[in-house]
Amino acid sequence: MKKQVVITGIGVVSPLGLTLSSSWNALIAGRSGIARITHFDAGDYTAQIAGEVKDFNPETTGLHPKDLKRADRFIQLGLAAAREAMGQAGLLGLKEMDEGTRQRTATIIGTGIGGLSSTEEAIETITESGPRRLSPFFIPAMLPNLLAGQVSMMYGAQGANVCPVSACATSAHALGWGKRLIEWGEADIVIAGGSEAAVTASALGGFAAMRALSTRFNDTPEQASRPFDNGRDGFVMGEGAAILILESEDHAKARGAKILGRVAGFGQTADAYHLTMPSGEGAVRAMQLALADAGLGAADIGYVNAHATSTPGGDNVEAAGIASVVGQNVPVSSTKSATGHLLGAAGSLEAAFCAQALLSKTLPATLNLTDPDPTCTVRHIFKPESAPGLKAVLSNSFGFGGTNAALVLTSA
Repeated sequence: MKKQVVITGIGVVSPLGLTLSSSWNALIAGRSGIARITHFDAGDYTAQIAGEVKDFNPETTGLHPKDLKRADRFIQLGLAAAREAMGQAGLLGLKEMDEGTRQRTATIIGTGIGGLSSTEEAIETITESGPRRLSPFFIPAMLPNLLAGQVSMMYGAQGANVCPVSACATSAHALGWGKRLIEWGEADIVIAGGSEAAVTASALGGFAAMRALSTRFNDTPEQASRPFDNGRDGFVMGEGAAILILESEDHAKARGAKILGRVAGFGQTADAYHLTMPSGEGAVRAMQLALADAGLGAADIGYVNAHATSTPGGDNVEAAGIASVVGQNVPVSSTKSATGHLLGAAGSLEAAFCAQALLSKTLPATLNLTDPDPTCTVRHIFKPESAPGLKAVLSNSFGFGGTNAALVLTSA
């Protein structure tokens, strides 16, 4: 019989707040985390806004101050989220637990891009001062898998240590693969999620060159991310991290952990169609596979957190896919309207929000949805809604290269 996978801890660092509760409260209050870029001078860029993490203190990572220099911002954000999640799960002392527990604790934490700011700094150093001036910590600072490695070392997790990289589906894959590890009996605990810190000059310039970013709202940044709206003109870059502690239900109950929710279903597919434009069919199959994995039908889903990034060509394709899978009457929203798009960390952040929706029986709204695109044929959420009967939710994540992941979360 397949093991049941539960959530026992959640940690979040986002443009809305430095913890899960502060981020969730801001989301439900309808606040936006998007503002003018402060990480660098974006005055010459067509896109000058982003969802930056504000007032972040690297000391919240748990790293020794001397080790912070070998940790890119994406690692620091991820470590802070992991610390909150491990604390909520009662696992901060994992390193002192028995060897069997540590050997059956896996770490699956991904990033879409990795240490881009460290790479940019290294190139600048080479250009201005030559290669001999490079820091010996450059490589460990920028490697994508070093967040998972740092988490593993910090807490003594000796099970599988993996860093998925699948663009904007990265952390949804991390959660899905963590679920599979537990079901297959290879782990009892999985520290899973993603982190991203790509609000940098090259990332903004590159995505702007693709004409993927919003450029019409530089003077009103909080209005820029508007999924499903006729006025949408591209996505808004975001940064942050979200880590979930997954655990077999038996193991969680045996140690008296509080169960926050369940990861009941996971589906993964490829479009095999286009580098950046979704086909729709692949997304539909991912959702269907997630429902089948959860043993649920369309009628069981009470909310969908859409991938919807606010791009003209993507939101309507996903909306049609959602409608074909669960119908047109299930409430749908995109929390990227408040956070921007966290790329590789988007899936786990949205899964965290879905878990909070299940716990609070409250559905978050899509901000800036003032003129709904009639081709986006779903039941939109214009302001937070009470959902006392909510038992199961669907969360979508789709990435460049045609990679798709869908998760079904259910109540505890």
